[in-house]
Amino acid sequence: MNAPEQRRAPRKRPEYNVAVVDTITGQPLGHLGNLSSNGMLLIGQHVPRNEAVYQVSLNLPRHDGTMPTIEIGIQEQWHEPAASPGQTWAGYRIIAIGGADATQLELWLQQA
Repeated sequence: MNAPEQRRAPRKRPEYNVAVVDTITGQPLGHLGNLSSNGMLLIGQHVPRNEAVYQVSLNLPRHDGTMPTIEIGIQEQWHEPAASPGQTWAGYRIIAIGGADATQLELWLQQA
């Protein structure tokens, strides 16, 4: 039997490989596993610090061919080794997002 969904908002998987970049260092933090209006799963090669806060940017491919970039503040909630050696799964909560970026995120989440 499947456990009931515990998340506050449904998550969506990207159709393409979406890199998430730390805007402070310019280095990739990982690739987007899934995304919701209040959190994300990243698959990366580095283990994040517990409860670390990051300012990140990512491009969200749209069906009309555009790829708007959004910037958000996230905080690490958990992490664990992925099935592939050398990779880590990490869950993040969105803690800051501007109005225009929130609109772009919602538009992406609503795409079928």
